Amino acid sequence: MPTIAARDVVHVAVGILTDRGRFFITRRPPSVHQGGKWEFPGGKVTLGESVLTALTRELHEELGIDVHAAQPLMQVRHAYSDKTVLLDTWRVSAYSGVAHGREGQEARWASHAEMLTLDFPQADLPIQRRLWLPALYAISDCARHGREVFLERLDAALAGGLRLLQLREPAMTQDLYAALAREVIARCHRYGAKVLLNADPSWVSETGADGVHLNSRRLMQMQARPLSATEFVLASCHDETELAQATALGVDAVALGPVAPTTSHPDVTPMGWNRFGVLCRGVAPAVYALGGMHAEQLTDARRHGVQGLAMISGLWDATDIRAVIAACEVV
Repeated sequence: MPTIAARDVVHVAVGILTDRGRFFITRRPPSVHQGGKWEFPGGKVTLGESVLTALTRELHEELGIDVHAAQPLMQVRHAYSDKTVLLDTWRVSAYSGVAHGREGQEARWASHAEMLTLDFPQADLPIQRRLWLPALYAISDCARHGREVFLERLDAALAGGLRLLQLREPAMTQDLYAALAREVIARCHRYGAKVLLNADPSWVSETGADGVHLNSRRLMQMQARPLSATEFVLASCHDETELAQATALGVDAVALGPVAPTTSHPDVTPMGWNRFGVLCRGVAPAVYALGGMHAEQLTDARRHGVQGLAMISGLWDATDIRAVIAACEVV
């Protein structure tokens, strides 16, 4: 994790409490910075204090709970006009007590959908996106299955709970891709699923997509994050250089691989789980294991602290697409 050297950076320990798909949030007093907005609870890390110690202290003071276990989730650095904050965000996995606004602040449990309707500080938005990310990141395969068959399988996947799809069709002409994108986006949005385009980022606003997936070539050409904080940016990575670039751009997640042999890139030597584990250790964006993935490999992937699996044939070639999605979401 980065060292906090600059004196004008406010280092904040942030705690994520979850309960059956809901998250505990509090409202800032009107008189303070970003007053009146909702946030994930926490407070400043004092000089010489560890983040976990600060988190434990702040959540006891603010929420009246005692933290017994917590794990790092992500760091967010954001520059406001008057100050820069570093949100050191941890997922609280065990605590005692009943969370409430102990200092009189408004506090509540909220689903991710509810949080999207509330006013949060800009620095909290990347945390919201990370919390939304599902365990399965599907990648389209229209070229191999044909448009009609693929759309039928997509409908089955959406009915089974698919929430995130990358539309990757490199052999398709721009006109055909744009037409397919609009059709796929309409179907996905009916189910509350999100679509990322593996295309020029400018296509996101033109088609109504939810974000972009940068292939490694586009990733390395970027000088800054190509979309706003309210849209998703994911990227394909294969080595340390690409991971460093993705981190510098502030992408929300990366698809790292190939881990195992894959039909989409038969000429590429897979990196295997050991190399994968070395590469994703300490990476700031969420990580999806990519390449030859099947639902039963999610347990192996999770041992490396990843978000989940990115799948092509492991999903679309399955005899029971819904079962694949269900298996990913329960692990």
